[in-house]
Amino acid sequence: MPVSAEMKIPRRGFGLYVHWPFCVSKCPYCDFNSHVRERVDAARWQAAYLREMEHYATVGTGQGETVTSVFFGGGTPSLMPPDTAAAILEAARKYWRFSDDVEITLEANPNSAEAGKFAAFAQAGINRLSIGVQSFEADVLKFLGRAHDAGEARAAIEAARKAVPRYSFDLIYARPEQAAEQWRAELREALALAGDHLSLYTLTIEPNTGFAGAVARGALHPMPSDDQAALYDLTQEILDEAGLLAYEISNHARPSSEGMAGGESRHNLVYWRSGEYLGLGPGAHGRILRDDAWLATQTRRKPEVWLEQVETEGHGRESETPVASSERAEEALMMGLRLAEGVYAANFRAATGLDLDIFVPRERSAPLEAAGLLYRDNTRMVATREGRAVLDGLLARLLA
Repeated sequence: MPVSAEMKIPRRGFGLYVHWPFCVSKCPYCDFNSHVRERVDAARWQAAYLREMEHYATVGTGQGETVTSVFFGGGTPSLMPPDTAAAILEAARKYWRFSDDVEITLEANPNSAEAGKFAAFAQAGINRLSIGVQSFEADVLKFLGRAHDAGEARAAIEAARKAVPRYSFDLIYARPEQAAEQWRAELREALALAGDHLSLYTLTIEPNTGFAGAVARGALHPMPSDDQAALYDLTQEILDEAGLLAYEISNHARPSSEGMAGGESRHNLVYWRSGEYLGLGPGAHGRILRDDAWLATQTRRKPEVWLEQVETEGHGRESETPVASSERAEEALMMGLRLAEGVYAANFRAATGLDLDIFVPRERSAPLEAAGLLYRDNTRMVATREGRAVLDGLLARLLA
């Protein structure tokens, strides 16, 4: 795993995250800040996003930075009018420089009505779509509470292929009683439809979700951890063969080659590489630099509360908390070791002000290296594939 002379230390980037909190329905596995509303005043919401953005730009957030990515997340941002996305992007370009290769992603559901808007979103400035497919099987979609069918999923992927240069879609596996051959067949179909990126998540039972209630009642029995691990290994094997490499625990992309950029999500890399990002909209988090100090920002979660506060105060901020160097360093390790590239010492120092060799002494990591769970040299620290499979335990040892 040594870094070659030609390999450059990757840029951390500066990202904008815009949270659209509304969904058609609430899925039983979802713990995101999403809400179902019969009616949304789109003009009022657009004005609020623009006003909150103006506030952060006025106080100097991201001053001198170049935006490398914009991500419209949710919720279901494909429910917003494309004109709203266009207005947000137009305003953002007034406040910040955009890189020539800026990635602008919009999360979308495969419902026919939303997929029909993909071309309009592309015209608004979206150049990457991330589609919440989750499965191509009718009974699984019903189990997951999805509002689309398999035909709509396939049609949405084709619409995305035609509308934007890059697209990705999500699948959920390690479902109760899911057989290895069933998952293998699902992956074969996914790979036949995939572009340069796939997100493949194991089903996690999150607190305060419909599935958590079902588990508590004994109505749902999660897949045993050993079976989940076997499906994870199968996933890596199949995706490796297909050339979509795991650059992060749950995310696979075609690597860069011959001067061509890879398919990795550049926005998510901002998070995993401990870059600076501004969160706009209800419940959005951010990590921003102000006067050489890192701040953790969070906005009001409830949509109506956020909206009213923006209209009266110019922002929906709930908290803005200084982040100590040690806390920032823990975050950098927890996020960076999810990546196949690991944590670069130079990026770690830039993000935290600390030396990686001092924060994690060599004698602490040496047993993990000997066990084949970690690789380390003077340039970076990398969790091996085996290490990433047991990352929580590995981090506990490193941060002890």
